[in-house]
Amino acid sequence: MDLTLLLDMAADGFGDRVVVGPREDGLTADRLRALAAGGAAAVRAAGADAVVYLAVNGPAFPVALFAAAYAGVPLVPVNYRLGNDQLTALLARHPRALAIVDDELPVPAELDARTPAAWLAEAAAQAGGSAPEATPADGAAVVIYTSGTTSAPKGVLLRHENLVSYVLGTVEFASADPEDAALMSVPPYHIAAVSNTLTNLFAGRRVLVLESFTPEGWLELVRREAVTSAMVVPTMLARILDAGVDRSVPSLRSLAYGGAKMPARVIERALAEWPAVDFVNAYGLTETSSTVTVLGPEEHRAALAAADPAVRARLGSAGRALPGIELEVRDELGEVVPAGTPGLIWVRGEQVAGQYAGSGPAVDGRGFFCTRDQGRLDEAGYLFVEGRVDDTIIRGAENIAPAEIEDVLLHHPEVTDAVVVGVPDEEWGQRIEAAVVVARGSRLTPEELAAFARASLRGSRTPDRIAFWTELPRTITGKLLRREVVAALADQLADVG
Repeated sequence: MDLTLLLDMAADGFGDRVVVGPREDGLTADRLRALAAGGAAAVRAAGADAVVYLAVNGPAFPVALFAAAYAGVPLVPVNYRLGNDQLTALLARHPRALAIVDDELPVPAELDARTPAAWLAEAAAQAGGSAPEATPADGAAVVIYTSGTTSAPKGVLLRHENLVSYVLGTVEFASADPEDAALMSVPPYHIAAVSNTLTNLFAGRRVLVLESFTPEGWLELVRREAVTSAMVVPTMLARILDAGVDRSVPSLRSLAYGGAKMPARVIERALAEWPAVDFVNAYGLTETSSTVTVLGPEEHRAALAAADPAVRARLGSAGRALPGIELEVRDELGEVVPAGTPGLIWVRGEQVAGQYAGSGPAVDGRGFFCTRDQGRLDEAGYLFVEGRVDDTIIRGAENIAPAEIEDVLLHHPEVTDAVVVGVPDEEWGQRIEAAVVVARGSRLTPEELAAFARASLRGSRTPDRIAFWTELPRTITGKLLRREVVAALADQLADVG
């Protein structure tokens, strides 16, 4: 099975339904298939071995995704925010690609490039009236480069069977109402853009994109297009809730979030402000074809109302494994640890690729992939993610997970964002330092916040220094750029010294 199956089912099942863009002039499932067939013909004519997508989201993206699938080559969505040197180095890995590139972006002259508008026109010119023939796909469907927040970007290789397994395991075909609309606010080089394109199409739900996020723009689009479901990252939700405008969303029935840690204060406020909305927390990785665990709507409500602290704590969890997904938490020796014990999160399932371009599968002998995330499972199987193992602070002989300290800081009512990192120190190896954003108008001092943290943490885990910043460096998908925080705090420390 490959991705073309999903589009063929949609076109055959509800071909006249608009599935991409505004209801008035968006693409129907039939038209999307025709354009994908035309795009595939263009890819074959060019002799391309990949389709590079270097542009903002829009109708050109799903056409490129399925055109690549029909042509039997991978789609390679690339981060258009990369610096020139990084972009040049990455594009050099795909010298024979057909590229779809926004006008203003610099690309090598030898690259076979066209704008999104030109790509759509080219696909339309070659679109035929009959269902397209797919080239058998025996390789990758999509290659997505990691963000490179801790190392150089690696190309995650997702095969057709990984993505199709994810879709079939999480969505019922044609399950959406004809008027349903989903809003996507992530860029096309993120796994969520690929997975949401596929799952919403398979369900029969119209997909809208917001190219440049602002709280006001998001709220206005939700109301204007009667959006019924949406996906945001935690920083987006916090900004929406803080927007000094009308925040009513009468059409919205479901809101998914993920990509970074959600502060308890933010999700509690969202549940209170929009009680009729079903909230879903999704945890996954590019290597797992998106979501592997989900905290569902009723679990959110039950946790919020619970008197039992263990149940209440689940509001900060990533939920439980999806059907077909197996989770294990292991220690440093690779042994599975009991419930409640922290360790490395391992995952297995048909949707789990666990492979990088140019290398073999990165799974163990039992087919489990190491996420490099630390976490723990409670007695009921709820997963609590505690951050990347690469982020662990080693102070003296003690390993400290930054997430534990960040959670405490974020529980202060005047703290809106926080990151804790290890900064090099001659005596201890690393110092614990925090960069914190406080609410506008707050008179909180770093000393008062340190005292607040000390009441919940052992002295050895209280930050040695807390710096107040106006904002934290994050990617557009909400990931903290910890290396930038470490560098800035180390520079500040040197200046003080």
